[in-house]
Amino acid sequence: MSPTVRLKLSAMMFLQYFVWGAWSVPLGTYLGGPLAFQGEQIGLVFGTTAIAAMVSPFFIGMVADRFFATERLLAALHVAGGIILFAVSLQASFGAFYAVLLVYALCYMPTLALTNSISFRQMSDPGQQFPAVRVLGTIGWIVAGLAVGFLQLEDTERPLQIAAAASIVLGVFCLTLPHTPPAKAATRVTARDVLGLDALRLLRERSFAVFVIGSFLVCIPLQFYYAFANPFLNEIGVDNAAGKMTLGQMSEIGFMVLMPWFLVRLGVKRLLLLGMLAWAARYVLFAYGDPGPAVWMLYGGILLHGICYDFFFVTGQIYVDTKAPKDLRAAAQGLIAFVTLGVGGFIGSWLSGRVVDAYVVAGDGIPHQWESIWLIPAAWAALVLVLFAVFFTHREQPDPAAEARAAA
Repeated sequence: MSPTVRLKLSAMMFLQYFVWGAWSVPLGTYLGGPLAFQGEQIGLVFGTTAIAAMVSPFFIGMVADRFFATERLLAALHVAGGIILFAVSLQASFGAFYAVLLVYALCYMPTLALTNSISFRQMSDPGQQFPAVRVLGTIGWIVAGLAVGFLQLEDTERPLQIAAAASIVLGVFCLTLPHTPPAKAATRVTARDVLGLDALRLLRERSFAVFVIGSFLVCIPLQFYYAFANPFLNEIGVDNAAGKMTLGQMSEIGFMVLMPWFLVRLGVKRLLLLGMLAWAARYVLFAYGDPGPAVWMLYGGILLHGICYDFFFVTGQIYVDTKAPKDLRAAAQGLIAFVTLGVGGFIGSWLSGRVVDAYVVAGDGIPHQWESIWLIPAAWAALVLVLFAVFFTHREQPDPAAEARAAA
């Protein structure tokens, strides 16, 4: 991979996640503030990306891999997405906002897989080269959060419009990426391939089935953070909440670098359990934190994001890759994404909104009883943690090369 190609792919990743971070982090504050949406409505709005995550594998399998060059498809999706996202910023009613954002999510979510795909196709050694490119995506998310927070735009429609403009810029930029023709242009598409039904046979193994069920259950309380952390911080009076939340992505980068070291010493099961424990601990810290003497608890909850995300999601992807036969790995990863980001994410988004609505406080003070709200996902994550610890089994397979690298 030439330096020019590396630079283009890095810029692509930066803009890809800048777009997502710019609109999604402050969205809950905007919806609950100027638009006065109810908690359940806010949760359903955040569930649009979960619906799109369930549809994306069908789109990628039936269309993207067979009929269009990846860079041209990315360009079309991002330009169209930018126009649609600008239209989202003009909506004030729940029905219209939800419908238009869902159309946008259906454009955006497939691009997550497509940007990975175009990167892998240009790399001679993806295992070594991809992390250095992908980390620019996390940096893009951080820059978006810092910009929105610094400019104090969290309770306005401006973040949506900034993301829309960046999406159009990214779409035009995608036309400069290396030509990447369809990977499976000559193959016949079957429903079985697109649905990834062959991966279902992995569920016959008890440990893999427990992993899938546990991952689904724990992804439900996870949505409380993504939908309501920013509104929570703003309601209790934390300045520049969007900017402070980028500390989570900074910790994500640090723990990602340390993942090989932790994986060798702790193994898959312990890392998954630590990831679940971190989610429960994060919500407890949010429940009892405040902008005054207990502000350290709020910072702690944000900084746990590295463990929450890397130890759970990344370790889970590694586990699936080791358990699935080579010819089923893509289907197995698709199955996990469908169950967690799709079904689990949708249920969690809706449920989190219902819980937030149940703890509305009348009067001129803080509009919600956040302590009670956060303790519910904390208890849920802790219960899943206990069940997972009891029923999940995994025999670690020593990797001498990995151990040597970690010791170096």
